[in-house]
Amino acid sequence: MLEERGHWFPAKRYGWGWGMPTRWQGWAVLIAYFLLLGLAIIVFRPDRTPVAFLASTGFLSLVLVGICWLKGAPPKWRWG
Repeated sequence: MLEERGHWFPAKRYGWGWGMPTRWQGWAVLIAYFLLLGLAIIVFRPDRTPVAFLASTGFLSLVLVGICWLKGAPPKWRWG
């Protein structure tokens, strides 16, 4: 059913938010997120520039949540 609607990220069965991707586009977004986090660790070393590292991590996480919001199932609290 989610595949027909084109959601990249399904809603979690319990709680609020999204689960693991169900389409290749979602997997590409998730892999890119982790690769960019790895790059942020190399470029903005947490032990030397913690503020820049936290800012880049926060920005990447906000972008990921934004993509999940736009391309995922509508979020709402689910009890099961």
